[in-house]
Amino acid sequence: MPDLDEAHPLFLFAMDQRSSLLEHTYDEADGEPIDEAEAERVRAGKQLVYRGVLTALAAGASRERTGVLVDERYGADVARLVKEAGLQLAMPVERSGREWFELEYGDDWMAHVDAFDPDWVKVLVRDNPDFDPGHREQQASDLAAVASALHDAGRSFLVELLVPGTDAQKASVDDYDRELRPDLVVQVVEYLQDHGVEADVWKLEGLDERADAERIVRTVRRGGRDAVQCIVLGRDAPEEQLDHWLRTAAPVDGFVGFAIGRSNWEEPLEDVVREHLDTQAAEASIAANYRHFVDTWLEARGDVEHGVDAGSI
Repeated sequence: MPDLDEAHPLFLFAMDQRSSLLEHTYDEADGEPIDEAEAERVRAGKQLVYRGVLTALAAGASRERTGVLVDERYGADVARLVKEAGLQLAMPVERSGREWFELEYGDDWMAHVDAFDPDWVKVLVRDNPDFDPGHREQQASDLAAVASALHDAGRSFLVELLVPGTDAQKASVDDYDRELRPDLVVQVVEYLQDHGVEADVWKLEGLDERADAERIVRTVRRGGRDAVQCIVLGRDAPEEQLDHWLRTAAPVDGFVGFAIGRSNWEEPLEDVVREHLDTQAAEASIAANYRHFVDTWLEARGDVEHGVDAGSI
């Protein structure tokens, strides 16, 4: 596993969106490209976004702390460039746009992992204690098999956990994210762990209260899991909300960074795709967004040097 702790945080630049990217940025309602030409435009868009990462690095962002989360389907070229650049690479193995976890490449999934040799293998999971019990149990079993296979192969497992509220849950409180979701996250993590889903890093939705962040760290580390870490996901939140989540988590031991995607690049990429605006301006905007969130985290943590690099790519 790569070195990862409070003094060596990980700032993952997430660009592994697939079906949602096609829906929201390329206006494909079914989340699939209409032809190979459009698929190539999606790949080109991911390369543009990655150039935004390089722009941030050239301006002094820390190479050691920067990672990129990108998919094979549209981002294979980017993944190879990330490895060549010596940045940390995370890649998903789940099929995009599914309600329940499903492997992207079926029984051949590990061969795809081996081909790219990422530092982190990621899965996206949606769960809630009020979801269908049978589906929950099958999903947990499938995830446990992935966790076991990865750890047997000496690979690090990153679980991105979303806990969407049911209609009844959201109707029962004024603010689901603040009042109910933290308790449900604790319950889901315990359920998954009890079913054999052993993550090295949990990628979690932002929290409004420090006490909730501390409680969740205790949960992911229960039962001797002392090395397990957490990072904050962006969830395409407005900058003000995301800044608050980062400031809440950063001072908490056990939270060691973030994985932010669309908040970095969605608007600049859409400007290029839909309005044919200048790509260099888009890259500069992406870089500025990423560096803003890095600075927000580091300032909130307080005991970590900014450690910017003087050189450029």
